[in-house]
Amino acid sequence: MPSFSSANLLELAAGDDAGFAASPLRPPLLPRLMADDGTPASPSQRERRIIVSHRLPLRATPDPSAPGGLSFSWDPDALALQLRSGLPPAAEVFHVGTLAAAATVDPATHAAISRVLYDRFRCLPVLLPADLHRRFYHGFCKHYLWPLLHYLLPLSPSSPGGLPFDRTLWLSYLSANKLFADRLIELLNPDDDLVWIHDYHLLALPTFLRRRSPRVKLGFFLHSPFPSSEIFRTIPVRDELLRALLNADLVGFHTFDYARHFLSACSRLLGLDYQSKRGYIGIEYYGRMVTVKILPVGIDMNQLESVISSPETTAKVQELAEKYKDRILMLGVDDVDLFKGIGLKLLGMEQLLEEHPQLRGRAVMVQIANPARSEGKDVQEVQDEIGSISRRINERFGRPGYEPIVLINRTVPTYEKAAFYAVAECCIVNPVRDGMNLVPYKYTVCRQQSPALVDAPKKSMIVVSEFIGCSPSLSGAIRVNPWNVDAVAEAINLAITMPETEKQLRHEKHYKYVSSHDVAYWAKSFDQDLQRACKDHYLRRCWGMGFGMNFRVVALGPNFRKLSVEHIVSAYHRTNSRLILLDYDGTMMPPSSIDKKPSSEVISVLNGLCSDPKNVVFLVSGRGKDELSRWFAPCEKLGISAEHGYFTRWNKDAPWESCMLATDFDWKKIAEPVMRLYMEATDGSSIEHKESALVWHHQEADPDFGSCQAKELLDHLENVLANEPVVVKRGQHIVEVNPQGISKGMVVDNLMATMLSTGKAPDFVLCIGDDRSDEDMFESISSYTSNSSVPAIAEVFACTVGQKPSKAKYYLDDTVDIIKMLQGLANASSVQPPRPAQLQVSFEGSL
Repeated sequence: MPSFSSANLLELAAGDDAGFAASPLRPPLLPRLMADDGTPASPSQRERRIIVSHRLPLRATPDPSAPGGLSFSWDPDALALQLRSGLPPAAEVFHVGTLAAAATVDPATHAAISRVLYDRFRCLPVLLPADLHRRFYHGFCKHYLWPLLHYLLPLSPSSPGGLPFDRTLWLSYLSANKLFADRLIELLNPDDDLVWIHDYHLLALPTFLRRRSPRVKLGFFLHSPFPSSEIFRTIPVRDELLRALLNADLVGFHTFDYARHFLSACSRLLGLDYQSKRGYIGIEYYGRMVTVKILPVGIDMNQLESVISSPETTAKVQELAEKYKDRILMLGVDDVDLFKGIGLKLLGMEQLLEEHPQLRGRAVMVQIANPARSEGKDVQEVQDEIGSISRRINERFGRPGYEPIVLINRTVPTYEKAAFYAVAECCIVNPVRDGMNLVPYKYTVCRQQSPALVDAPKKSMIVVSEFIGCSPSLSGAIRVNPWNVDAVAEAINLAITMPETEKQLRHEKHYKYVSSHDVAYWAKSFDQDLQRACKDHYLRRCWGMGFGMNFRVVALGPNFRKLSVEHIVSAYHRTNSRLILLDYDGTMMPPSSIDKKPSSEVISVLNGLCSDPKNVVFLVSGRGKDELSRWFAPCEKLGISAEHGYFTRWNKDAPWESCMLATDFDWKKIAEPVMRLYMEATDGSSIEHKESALVWHHQEADPDFGSCQAKELLDHLENVLANEPVVVKRGQHIVEVNPQGISKGMVVDNLMATMLSTGKAPDFVLCIGDDRSDEDMFESISSYTSNSSVPAIAEVFACTVGQKPSKAKYYLDDTVDIIKMLQGLANASSVQPPRPAQLQVSFEGSL
């Protein structure tokens, strides 16, 4: 099935820059730095950071004398501006994003505006056509992606808030992201710059940038929730969005829950596992390690302190304190949207007044309703609901001079919000879902630092929803389930009746955290981790793969490369004593195949290799000897080492010989009941009985649960078998118990020693495997080649399957590549007279 991401998007898939230079969006500026001799300059003296967000951190005001009729200034409330305080002081910071006033700008003035914004603010505007921006932002972003990230599924076209997936809106989303990439490339110096992309509007941008510059140093921070994999998997373009995030070097989330859902989606949808090392979480993706960071954003302390100390704020605080001096003032500050829970909050207030009559006439809730960021009937429905509930409460419990609900439906300036924060006894923040929400942080700081309240005890109370990102950070807040109206009412009552000393202690705890974990701390930490994640970019070789949104970069170490068929065939021709070692499952047989029996093609390839008298060909597998004997009966000259080397035969006519390292298998009586316990508790798991080993398989189980159970089983078996002569290992979807000393590395050692003792030391070794057990073979080969006391091997090819950390120096992508390569070797073998008698050896004697 063709991907939605590339259909009818040849330009996007090709990443063609042909028309880029002539784009009307490109101003005649930003020359690439050059040295005096005309060569590209070395890394610049000054560090650079490029911040990419949907909106530039600018405010526009009408000015007939300015280009485009607009004059611009910094927006101090914009996070993209605030985070600059945490970046290195010597770094030059650039911004890329759209203009809020772009719809009113004459296209003829675009170049002039771009020049002014770059010269004055180091901002590069992405001037999207008005219709494209409407479909991109109000269509796909706000009415499909945003509701879904907040757990609202579009069950029908009439569902509030969410639209069903629309392919044309998805294409508009991609087109807008590509225009962001085009604009950013004008500015980007990939050798020096660090790029930091913000939020769900630009989820596809990392793929477009990675295509243009494989080594771009790229961070992405998602400010919205990342839903559970069961929700995220409903997106028809889920794989494309996940792969886009994985094209970043560092992906940031506010909470562990959001990161956990992302990791689960990568595991369940893409089959990618994560690893944790020294406090960092990483996903290995085609040779690149994508780091996952968990750090909640903070507030701009300096900016908020300047607002608090302003004369306007001080005057407003005194006015509000006088106005509500005989009241218990509670405050809510929320955007008007489906997820802020304003209606539920008001219902909680209604319940409070109903259950506690003594609060009537005293308790007042001021609800500031910030203007909605999107448009549609869902916004109007929320506004109508808020208005209706407010009127009902005021009619029930109001009286002359007293309204329990004060609804402010206008744009409230920052200083006025700060004043309300300063005088409110309690702040109530109860969205049903929100990415972070910094209202409690701002409330805490305003309660602490307001000059108008300098003599008052420092105290504050916060009622916070357990479904928002800031909740885990506020250990002193009263957490509520916003859907439980009774619990919200009780939490509000607890907050306003709590002893004063308790309020002060909780406030102190919050202020200590908020003041030390501000936006500068957040930005500095992210910037440092991004540098760390990119530090080895130039130690790796990179190749681009895939089309459209499935594009990714394969990054390999300097000594790790794809095995060239031409290279190995050439070496094959030059040598006369060859040892070929092949794993089976995952190497000769695809791991996804249900029927594990070898195909006629595999049998033919193996027979072709075995027919050359210069070759010793061995299949080295963890499977049992009876199964392998039956499957490979047509390969009469093939050597087989079964159960990781416990049993070996040199050809079909030779007897099976045991290494005899272990003769006592009483440990099975201990291990089997433990494995059976986990098998019964883990649906889809099974136990495989071998003569020398026991294996617990969980490939068919739930990925997360199977992996968790495997870890527990490993610990359990290691404990109960601590005094037994066995080794417990965890492999790919298995936990296996083997006698000590049994490994595929032992097979390599014995085969090498046997060939050496017969005067036929190998001058060509090919070893191919795909999992952890095969790493033992690679390690043994490496040890042998570094041993100066044995004859040197002219040609050594240790090859793993897929790009992943390995002791092998070569890789092939999959089983198809392996079969093609082996077929090439088989075809390269010249016709020879009948092969001499096969080498035979007893492993018991060699050990």
